[in-house]
Amino acid sequence: MTDETKAAPDERLSYEQARAELASVVERLEAGGTSLEESLALWERGEALAVICQRWLDGARARIDAARQEQSS
Repeated sequence: MTDETKAAPDERLSYEQARAELASVVERLEAGGTSLEESLALWERGEALAVICQRWLDGARARIDAARQEQSS
């Protein structure tokens, strides 16, 4: 079993998938009309998706920084 197959389903989301779902969560929260319990669940999902997006962005930044350092050497 590889690390990818052991990862939680959320961890296998691409940046674009996580960002799109996060945008959907935000739209639903902004629209209102949900119960407190549903709103809290949406908020928690949004937080989890934001973490996934940030990991992708941090990884991209690290790759860019590494490539720049390689070119400088």
